[in-house]
Amino acid sequence: MRFCFIVDRSLGTLAKWLRILGYDTIYEPEVSAGEFYDRSEDPRLITRSKEIQKAWGSHDHVFISSNPLVEQLQQVVAQIGITREDIRPFSRCIHCNLAIDKINKNEVYGLVPDYIWETHDAFNRCNQCKRIYWSGSHAERSMDMIKLIFDVK
Repeated sequence: MRFCFIVDRSLGTLAKWLRILGYDTIYEPEVSAGEFYDRSEDPRLITRSKEIQKAWGSHDHVFISSNPLVEQLQQVVAQIGITREDIRPFSRCIHCNLAIDKINKNEVYGLVPDYIWETHDAFNRCNQCKRIYWSGSHAERSMDMIKLIFDVK
């Protein structure tokens, strides 16, 4: 099941992680609380602001009550009903929020460190910001976090 989220500016790390999980996540830290809830009616709201929660009214939302990131992610997963099968890790740009595309290794020559180019065969790129992604130690740590979120042993 696919979800789209809009995350308030106090939850930037959570927004990044929802993108890591593969979710379309609107996060605009420059938007004030007063403007925030007028932006879209489609996504599910994730907030820590009682003002935004009140203004959102009966629309679907998650009111984040904890500080640790793992607990925040677990709360979203539990409240929305997300399963491990619903996620598509590393399929979106964590900066632009767009889907990333596979690209040929030769296209990134000179754009990534030489060691990375020599030791990796699979690369992805965001078509908007042109950031290049590859599977490294950060991906392994992220997968450990995903296992923790879903209590996968």
